[in-house]
Amino acid sequence: MAQIVAYLTFNGNCREAMTFYKECLGGELSLQAVGEGAMASQMPPEAQKNIMHSSLTKGPMTLMASDMMGGPNGVVHGNAITLMLNCGSEQEIQSFYSKLSAGGKVGHALKEEFWGSTFGDLTDKFGNRWMLNFDKPKA
Repeated sequence: MAQIVAYLTFNGNCREAMTFYKECLGGELSLQAVGEGAMASQMPPEAQKNIMHSSLTKGPMTLMASDMMGGPNGVVHGNAITLMLNCGSEQEIQSFYSKLSAGGKVGHALKEEFWGSTFGDLTDKFGNRWMLNFDKPKA
């Protein structure tokens, strides 16, 4: 079955952001710096510590990121991408929401919505938007 994976791009703070997401969400984090890869000799010295590719995985959840695709004007955060976390329990959504919102901006606090799910959204301290949802088991 096909899967969509979110891929984030940063302006040199990918390591910091992905470490933060690991602390918030758990899982296994792998990071490859430019200086550790095959392109190291083709890149300027100031880019050697940038992250060429990273991956955070926890069960079926995967989040990928790098510092590499900013283009000539760097990364511009907009409102076109939101990361959606469908959580497996009330405890999980509470924990993820609390950790991800630290240092960020709450959009909508977690609450039970009219469709029967617990839902909230936020922008984290790196400027990335998140929606969190927990579908409560039907009685």
